[in-house]
Amino acid sequence: MSGLGHNSDEIDFKKIRSEFPILDKKVNNKDLVYLDSAASAQKPKAVIDALNSAYLETYSNVHRGLHWLSEQSTFKYEEVRKKAANFLGASNSNEIIYGSGATHLINLIANSWGRKFLKPDDEIIITIADHHANIVPWQLVSQQTGSKIHAVPVDKDGNFDIKDMERLINKKTKIISVPHVSNVLGTVFPVKEISKLAHEVNAICIVDGCQGAIHLPVDVKDIDCDFYTFSSHKLYGPSGVGVLWGRLSILQEMPPFLGGGDMIDNVDIENSTYADPPHRFEAGTPPIAEVIGFGAAIDFVQQIGMKNIRDHEQKILKHFTKKLNEVKELSIIGNSSNKSGVISFLFDGAHPHDIATILDQKGIAIRAGHHCAQPLMKHFNISSTARASIGVYSKEEEVDALIEGLKTVKKLLG
Repeated sequence: MSGLGHNSDEIDFKKIRSEFPILDKKVNNKDLVYLDSAASAQKPKAVIDALNSAYLETYSNVHRGLHWLSEQSTFKYEEVRKKAANFLGASNSNEIIYGSGATHLINLIANSWGRKFLKPDDEIIITIADHHANIVPWQLVSQQTGSKIHAVPVDKDGNFDIKDMERLINKKTKIISVPHVSNVLGTVFPVKEISKLAHEVNAICIVDGCQGAIHLPVDVKDIDCDFYTFSSHKLYGPSGVGVLWGRLSILQEMPPFLGGGDMIDNVDIENSTYADPPHRFEAGTPPIAEVIGFGAAIDFVQQIGMKNIRDHEQKILKHFTKKLNEVKELSIIGNSSNKSGVISFLFDGAHPHDIATILDQKGIAIRAGHHCAQPLMKHFNISSTARASIGVYSKEEEVDALIEGLKTVKKLLG
């Protein structure tokens, strides 16, 4: 892409949208309206081309070969590690660990750090708004170690009050693991302040950035957390890839999560010694082409600028909220003044699954269900919501199309 301005008002988002081939598609003879980016974002040409190039021109296994293809593939693969570090504001690319996604990488922390350092009656703090990927791994490790889990609530509007967390923190607190942005409410959590609270009691702070890194500029040094993770496929990159940034001094204390090739220093029959981070945590052949495609996705968003993406999306979100609030049968779940990316809602007399099915007939893609956040649904005494979520390619006309679609929902189900 060329000709981008320096702020969101100067950037041609129509041109950016044209970089996503799938958005020209017809669904049920209607123009595709893609409002499910929180589940997985669409891919620009640059990412598709990078994937094709990786397979067509330089594909080989990494770290293992002395031939030209392997050296080229390894170079490109490791260059993405540097790009990911830069994207997150990290100064050392050895603090970047690849995994299959954020779910894998949170499990890595839970099993590697948690099983080594947690003791009976130690405490783990999460939030009621967490995705199952930041709940279930901690349940598993707490059952193995005898530690306990506490969840900080949100209020009726989805706001998080840090004082509620302060009341739960004590000398037994060893882990605080929170979302950067709720995948249901859109609430942006004060992760910098939460990190400070964790460190006051010598606990570690983990940030699930799956809905944060895609919408907001991230600087892990400024946040001062100990781990930050997100998935490529939500940042317009391929699936099957995620990254974890971890503080190097902590990573060096952690045992491997998985065993196999490429994560060892020396192997004997009875014992092995392990590679230094990050390779200690990267057993086996990785998704090489997908990592290279992920690097293209990072280049894509950095060329636009995360601040510009945030500003554009906030304009769309403001328009979205205004239009939805004009529909009297509709109630928004999550009305925090500081939110990003997603809008969940209920419609009187209509199940979310029926809403999604009717909208699909009009070419409109949204998500319906509990969004892997059942504790949050129970907190609000509901079983599911409809959820619309936006990306860099979203436009106000798509919001208007959804509003028109809801008129059909009302006609059929109201």
